[in-house]
Amino acid sequence: MTEYKALRHIPNANLFRKGDVFVLFGELFGRGYANGLIDEARNAGMTILGITVGRRDDNGALRALTPEEHAEAEAKLGGRIVNIPLMAGFDMDAPEGEQNPTEMLSGITLKGWQEDKLDWDKIERCRAAGVQRFSSSAQAVMAEIGKLVPDGANVFFAHTMAGGIPKIKAFLAIANRIYKGRGDRFMSSRALLESDLGKLILMNFDEVSANTLKHLIDASAAIRARVEATGGQVRYTAYGYHGTEVLIGDDYLWQTYTNYTQGYAKMRLESVAEAAWAKGISAT
Repeated sequence: MTEYKALRHIPNANLFRKGDVFVLFGELFGRGYANGLIDEARNAGMTILGITVGRRDDNGALRALTPEEHAEAEAKLGGRIVNIPLMAGFDMDAPEGEQNPTEMLSGITLKGWQEDKLDWDKIERCRAAGVQRFSSSAQAVMAEIGKLVPDGANVFFAHTMAGGIPKIKAFLAIANRIYKGRGDRFMSSRALLESDLGKLILMNFDEVSANTLKHLIDASAAIRARVEATGGQVRYTAYGYHGTEVLIGDDYLWQTYTNYTQGYAKMRLESVAEAAWAKGISAT
């Protein structure tokens, strides 16, 4: 999708009331637009629930929050958090005994990154492992959230997951040239997108920023069916960055920010919502 549908006025009508449920499908790490959503939910008297992406131990293994971390995260959210790790992406995933993509990329240098090649069969196995881990965890999280959603309540799921750049030392220097470079230090974003490194990053962006919305919609199907059968409604929202409004001919279209490579995943995110909407699921 590339349509530009700007929200130019904040709606005054409010579907939500005390006893309804707001679910943040993402984790708060600082102040941002998600805080505004939570403030509005709290003002409406909604019950606030959330998830955690988990944390990595010293060996890179994904773990749940410690009691102290859990308490801190719940205080920041102002609601209950289901403590099952939901780290999106596959850059740290691999079948048992194989390297993950971050390890495969560990030898990349500023001089040779455009020529470095990846084994795409191995990458696909890592992607499949990451998707399986995330989708299974999403099912477990939604089973717990379902216990906290009363019959007949309206439920608002706010998907705020985004990102996907692997933690590779050399990438910071590469990114500075592509996203901020000028003069002799400028490098075209096409150089990144046509490299194996760039193709991997785009794949990971899709998994983190876009495909997680589908996992959320699928995993919460039982909640949706029960709520709607008892008189409530379920809404899903996911947040993209539409960048600049551009008048082309007689129509306003949108363009992603210059060099904003996540823009491809944001367009995919819209397609996920569009496919859900076609099935009668309120997702935008």
